[in-house]
Amino acid sequence: MLELLIGLVVTIAVGYFIVKGYKPAGVLLSAGILLLILTGALGHTILPSKIASTGNMLTDSLEYVKFMLQNRGGGLGMQIMLLCGFAAYMTHIGANNVVVKQFSKPLSVIKSPYALLVAAYIVACLMSLAVSSATGLGVLLMATLFPMMTAMGISRPAAVAVCASPAAIILAPTSGDVVIAAEKSGMALDVFAVQTVLPVSIAAIAVMSVAAYFWNKYLDKKENTPMVRIDVSEIEVKAPAYYSVLPFLPIIGVFLFNGRTLPGLELDIYTIVVLSIFTAALVDYASKRFDGKATLEDLESCYEGMADAFKGVVMLLVAAGVFAQGLMSIGAIDNLLHLAETAGAGGIALMLILTGLTVAAAIATGSGNAPFYAFVELAPALAAKMGLNPAFLIIPMLQASNLGRTISPVSGVVVATSGMGKISPFEVVKRTSVPVIGGLITVIIGTLVLVPMYV
Repeated sequence: MLELLIGLVVTIAVGYFIVKGYKPAGVLLSAGILLLILTGALGHTILPSKIASTGNMLTDSLEYVKFMLQNRGGGLGMQIMLLCGFAAYMTHIGANNVVVKQFSKPLSVIKSPYALLVAAYIVACLMSLAVSSATGLGVLLMATLFPMMTAMGISRPAAVAVCASPAAIILAPTSGDVVIAAEKSGMALDVFAVQTVLPVSIAAIAVMSVAAYFWNKYLDKKENTPMVRIDVSEIEVKAPAYYSVLPFLPIIGVFLFNGRTLPGLELDIYTIVVLSIFTAALVDYASKRFDGKATLEDLESCYEGMADAFKGVVMLLVAAGVFAQGLMSIGAIDNLLHLAETAGAGGIALMLILTGLTVAAAIATGSGNAPFYAFVELAPALAAKMGLNPAFLIIPMLQASNLGRTISPVSGVVVATSGMGKISPFEVVKRTSVPVIGGLITVIIGTLVLVPMYV
């Protein structure tokens, strides 16, 4: 239990310093390195098995920082930088203003910005069918949907929360989490994903939409949050009307190439964004009457946006990853598993305990996958001992891991979207908290109603 206590104390300290105004990246990185060093001091292994040890616990801690810089900086970080660069480029050439001008006219009939917020949230949830990565989806929505939401009068914190939360509930039947959950439940994938998980997911999204409407309205009023609905007539548009298509090129590309719509042609999100930048540059080049110098000068805004993203977002992701590894390597998650094993509770109580522990682990580590993968291994054995249906335990855990990630100030999606929106991760978590609680309660009730407790 010492490891769990250390993890709890360090996590509380991280929250304290961030609330006090310390730079989140520095706090998370320092706390993560401290946890890794304490891990070595307690005799535990610091590095995952795929990373070779340097032979010293101090340098092993720094070795993991290097790994995260390579892994997140060159992988997910590059995706974020590309999308941020694309968004900056769209703003610079005036494409975002064209979108706002054109879309604001038909949307002006909807007077309530909170009704627009709900519509945007549902659209964002549907996007999760095409983009499996929560952080990737959040960044994509920030680059495309966010400017339009804020222009239509949705407050900045509420708009960021929409972009941060569509992956809170799993819809995609072929996501890795669902495939593993179906296997551990002993059910066919189509039966598990479509007949069992999907109805619960739809109900949870409906409840979260309603909760987001009232919760954001309450917070905006309480905090007197600036909400400025731009007057269409005041928007200065210098770009042609057809530029309105350009900001949506990544989304179009995702559905065409990442969703396997076109047979024999499949591109990942990185290539899709590069293609979108290249296509937009060609359109801009033609619109500027083939003025290559002006086009290349405009592209500088894209590179500057990428550099700003590395400073403001990617380093936060690296720091959050080091902190999460520190919590896991010191054994805090293993201690939570031990608590679940020794609980000795009944069927419903055991389901609630496992769900609660999964949420707690997801909030602490900022990861949706790691807690679920750890706890799902435990569920079949516990279900067998008590004669329970494994799916009765696993379905709430599956959704709880993603819901918990959405209210974690150190999760990749919250860090990335808050960084792009230039607000605190805690502000995002505050906005997502009540909808997530509503979604979690709905998932638990849906499981009790739709999933038999016993085999």
